[in-house]
Amino acid sequence: MKSPVDKLLQGHAQLVHSEALKVYSHTQREDGDWILHTLMIDGCDAPFQFRRKKKYQSLKGCPVNMTYYPSIETIAGFEMEVMKVVRIKRA
Repeated sequence: MKSPVDKLLQGHAQLVHSEALKVYSHTQREDGDWILHTLMIDGCDAPFQFRRKKKYQSLKGCPVNMTYYPSIETIAGFEMEVMKVVRIKRA
């Protein structure tokens, strides 16, 4: 029997799954009716972002398992790589 992560990865070629990533920064900002969460991971320069309806407890210092895909955002005229998180869980 396949896990939910395996099903996601099989159906979407661009998705990447990583386990036990250490979070060194977690910010939460209001974005309309949503809360925008931005994580920075040890050894990676790109921010990982996801939205939730409510604030989340801080993930700073915690290992997490994430499923995400790379994306490009234009911020102040500069293109920047951002990882869009589809699924996140504490490891």
